Amino acid sequence: MRSILHLDLDAFYASVEVLDRPELRGKPVIVGGDERRGVVAAASYEARRFGVHSAMPTATAKRLCPKGIFLPVRMSRYAEMSDTVFAIYRRFSPLVEPLSIDEAFLDVTGCERLFGSAEKVARKIKAAVREETGLTVSAGVAPNKFLAKIASDLGKPDGLTVVPPGGAQAFLDPLPVEKLWGVGKVTEEALLKRGIRTIGDLRRSSRETLARTFGAHGEHLHELARGIDDRPVETEREAKSVGHEDTYDHDLRDRGAMRRELLSLADRVSSRLRRGGIKGRTVTLKVKYHDFVQVTRAVTLSDPTDDGGTIYRCALDLLLDTEAGTRPVRLLGISVSKLVPAAGQRKEDRMEQLGLFGRPGAVTPETPKPVDPEKMEKLNRAVDRIREKFGPGGIVPGALPREKRRGE
Repeated sequence: MRSILHLDLDAFYASVEVLDRPELRGKPVIVGGDERRGVVAAASYEARRFGVHSAMPTATAKRLCPKGIFLPVRMSRYAEMSDTVFAIYRRFSPLVEPLSIDEAFLDVTGCERLFGSAEKVARKIKAAVREETGLTVSAGVAPNKFLAKIASDLGKPDGLTVVPPGGAQAFLDPLPVEKLWGVGKVTEEALLKRGIRTIGDLRRSSRETLARTFGAHGEHLHELARGIDDRPVETEREAKSVGHEDTYDHDLRDRGAMRRELLSLADRVSSRLRRGGIKGRTVTLKVKYHDFVQVTRAVTLSDPTDDGGTIYRCALDLLLDTEAGTRPVRLLGISVSKLVPAAGQRKEDRMEQLGLFGRPGAVTPETPKPVDPEKMEKLNRAVDRIREKFGPGGIVPGALPREKRRGE
């Protein structure tokens, strides 16, 4: 029998904003785009009382909550806090499956001798997250992923709900069918027409009838209604690329500012690559101008890399192939693809990285010359150890401005 946790940070973006600006505590905080073209990315629980929710147009949110405090998205700050929280998760189990920047499954089966029961592990994680970050996380504890996810949703905010082994039916039966994965508005209405209002009603329905009405989806819903979910926690998903992008509150016009942003993006991407134990050969730069015209430029290296300096120099070189600097820029992004496992590279292969950098002029005073690959890897490992101990802000490129170093 597995012991699975589902952990979900409460109103994550809005909570980080309140954490950084304590004067906002208790107020309706709404994070998202501007009124003309934006949508709500997150809303504090105070704002939700007015009917505001994520994915709602910002203009609608302002009508519902005219006294709300509307703030722009600061994705780099949220990514920094997410990295800190996920590092806490990995102290308790190596089996962590990220679902998004603020949500994850953990398999803590067999951790009892170290940390106690699954419920105790959840409590310890919640306490550590609160103490070390100031954020709250809701937890669901159950024998499988499906039950754990529903449990964490029911306990929000700052909740802990446990579904004990053998307790699936008692937990599920009273809940409305809309709580099931895959039950949207259309399916819900079809079920209600057949008198199926709760998950218990669905469980007691004929599997054959559900299959005739909804096809394979009906059979799947019948399985879920019985609390059946055999999916393991997957720590490694086959990703095609690893990347980060930022949309800016004010369009970037100066190439110096763009270089600093690229340095920050390259640093975050390289950190994720190393944490995932992978390297990539293709570096892609994404540029979106002020008028929403978007271009991408890419370069493929002869050898894969996970080094931030290498990725940064490639991005700078690619920037020269765009109109950035003559046209205002509202978004920059860097991604690395053609991924391979980092382990097993031969020393002679790694040494070839020294001669891979673009055309003359790509290396500027802001971009240091390439260093010996072995020294570079030792330096990167040291940086990763510091960040593991002190969080993502424990060490950052010195060329970043002070506010960027704080992740603000």
